[in-house]
Amino acid sequence: MNEQLLNVVVRKREIQGDGVAVLDLAHSDGAELPAFEAGAHVDIHIAPGLVRQYSLCSDPADARVYRLGVLKDPASRGGSIGVHDLLLEGRQVQISAPRNLFPLTPDASRSILLGGGIGITPMIAMAHTLHQQGADFELHYCGRSRERSAFMDELRNAPFAAKVFTHFDDEAVEQRLDLARVLGPGTRGCHMYTCGPSGFMDWVMAGARQQGYAEDHIHKEYFQVEVDASGEGFEVVAARSNKTVQVAEGQTILDALAQVGIKIEISCEQGVCGTCLCDVLEGEPDHRDVYLTDEEKAANDQMLVCCSRAKSKKLVLDI
Repeated sequence: MNEQLLNVVVRKREIQGDGVAVLDLAHSDGAELPAFEAGAHVDIHIAPGLVRQYSLCSDPADARVYRLGVLKDPASRGGSIGVHDLLLEGRQVQISAPRNLFPLTPDASRSILLGGGIGITPMIAMAHTLHQQGADFELHYCGRSRERSAFMDELRNAPFAAKVFTHFDDEAVEQRLDLARVLGPGTRGCHMYTCGPSGFMDWVMAGARQQGYAEDHIHKEYFQVEVDASGEGFEVVAARSNKTVQVAEGQTILDALAQVGIKIEISCEQGVCGTCLCDVLEGEPDHRDVYLTDEEKAANDQMLVCCSRAKSKKLVLDI
């Protein structure tokens, strides 16, 4: 994936809640950054070979700054720890232009935003946009405790503060999220958006389906998923490289290709970012990513090799 990178500087940095680095990125000369829409993310080139995706949580109407929040994860594979250790105020860093895989539905009559923990970040940008549109929406922020949660002051003072509702595990029972009440019955035009830990999102999406929400009214963005490499082995032919490799049970296509000297550009390695997207020339992929849409998966003409496998005995890839 070749793209032009943006050179930005960490204009402001503060630690909020329980280990969340909130960064403001800007051009060093104050020039405006490329416009972005609510739900967008950027790739941050933290260090050589270390690229990670983070949602933008600033107001899309303000092109002077990109704000993002990064939770320091003790199980980090290098990304969040690198952000916390390296991206200090004044540090220059390269980022991609914003990309949006989690957009708002333009014709929604009502929008319900449900963020769990650090999954609140894209929801803040969405709330800014919906408020400016005069749209009907609510923003619900769920977390373990108020003291451990980032963005509390920002949300308290936001122009849409009256639309923000918080739910914390260690506070009174009556303020905890009553999912069925908040969602209400699924009606045409009412869209639900969720981001957060996988367990939280699965619970929210299951609740939406129980309330009668149609699948195309349920919108999600994962920031971390478990890679499932189980299943029988299969053959992969790298057409342009003129190499063939056997992918063993429990092995990823990415690892198998590396063993025969084929390097694929990667980033998240979890089927989230789309960096390792490859064209499929022959065979049927077993899609296990959360990047491609259902329609794109059904076409079977592209796949993510970091996590997906094969339903057919052989895959021919354009690599």
